[in-house]
Amino acid sequence: MQDTPDLVVLAEDEAKAYLQAPAQAVWAPKGQMPQVRLDPRKDSACFSGTLDLRTGQEIVTRSEVMNSEATIAHLEAILAAYPNRGMLRFWDRAPWHTSWEVQAFLQRAWRIEVVPFPVGAPDLNPQEHVWKLTRRAIEHNHDHTRIGALADAFEAELRSRTFASSFFVKYGGEVVCPFLE
Repeated sequence: MQDTPDLVVLAEDEAKAYLQAPAQAVWAPKGQMPQVRLDPRKDSACFSGTLDLRTGQEIVTRSEVMNSEATIAHLEAILAAYPNRGMLRFWDRAPWHTSWEVQAFLQRAWRIEVVPFPVGAPDLNPQEHVWKLTRRAIEHNHDHTRIGALADAFEAELRSRTFASSFFVKYGGEVVCPFLE
């Protein structure tokens, strides 16, 4: 990968958005308790997100479930977003990442080099920060009554902005990836 000067460094993860709104503290006028709607349904939408660690650009795909097929569809979207560029991709060891279908796809997708995060260390993944910010902006205390509307808002938030990452500063990018400088 060192002979790829325009290497893209990415962090990937999956998340679900739930119709049941997680409560978050909010300011309200004194004596006016905000109303948070409770929904007994377990409706959710699944998202695969990949953060470009240098630009903060987010690439997102939506699916009904988190599985190998959804992972491959997301990898295809990443390949299309960065044509003719090598990719160093950090991600966890979710079962759908390590399945034989995904591993076979990665063998054919020679431009993607995968570096797994350590087991049980989601705090190392910058994509988790993206989920947190997006949930705070869209999912917490929301008033959507349909999962489709919530999922559309969640996806729009991810696509509409960039997300700064301190990954290289925190974890010595000049040591890990000196060819990026």
